[in-house]
Amino acid sequence: MSNILEVKDLKVSYGAIQAIKGISFHIKQGEMVALIGANGAGKTTTLKTLAGMLKPAGGDIVYMGKQLSSIKNYDLIREGLALVPEGRGIFGRLTVTENLEMGAYSRTDSKEAIQADIDRMFEIFPRLKERASQLAGTMSGGEQQMLAISRALMGKPKLLLLDEPSMGLAPIIVQKIFETIREVAKDGVTLLLVEQNAKLALQTCQRAYVMDGGKITLEGDAKELLHDEAVQKAYLGE
Repeated sequence: MSNILEVKDLKVSYGAIQAIKGISFHIKQGEMVALIGANGAGKTTTLKTLAGMLKPAGGDIVYMGKQLSSIKNYDLIREGLALVPEGRGIFGRLTVTENLEMGAYSRTDSKEAIQADIDRMFEIFPRLKERASQLAGTMSGGEQQMLAISRALMGKPKLLLLDEPSMGLAPIIVQKIFETIREVAKDGVTLLLVEQNAKLALQTCQRAYVMDGGKITLEGDAKELLHDEAVQKAYLGE
C-alpha cells in the first residue's frame, strides 16, 4: 500500500510557543491510525494543521503525492481530506438534512446520488432520520456527533480526520460511533483518529503514534502498544 499522507519534521507554533516540535509520521492507504496522548500533547493542533486550519512553521506535509501547501484550504474537501472537529462543528441553525446537503457541497455528481448517500447516512444512524427536519443545534451531543461524522462522509473523503469522537458521550453512543468508524474503514476510507480514550483507540486502529509535549515519543502496532507497560501506566490507567 502506498502512503496517502506523509508528514516530515512538522513544526507548528502559536506565537512564541512551539506546540508541535518536529514530528514525522505516515499513513498508508486504507489504514486506521490512532494519535494518542495527554491533553495539550499537540494532537488537535496536528489535525488542524493537516486540515489547513493552521499554517506550519516548518516541515513538510504530502497528501496523495501533493504538497499540502499547494492545495487551497477550500479545495481540501474536493481533494478528499475531511475533518470532524472536536466539538462537532455542525450548523446549529440548519436542519439535519440541510447539514448533510452542506456536506456534499463540493460534489459534482447527480442529485440522485447525493440523495442516495443521505439515505445511506439515515440507515447508518436511524436517529438522524427521526430528526431529519429538526434544527441540528437542538439535538443531544451524541446525535450531533453522528451528524458531524455523517456530514463529513457526505463529501466522499479519502482521508478522514476524527478529533475526539467519543468526548462527552454516553457509553452506548460511543459504541455506536466506533462501530460506524470501523464500517467506514471497511468501505476503504483511510482514518486518522485522535482520541482521549486511548484504550478504545488502540483496540480500534491498526497502528498508533503516542504524542507528548509536541513530540512523537512512541509508535507501532496498536495492539502491541495496548500492552506496552509505559503506555498502560501513562494513558490506560493500569
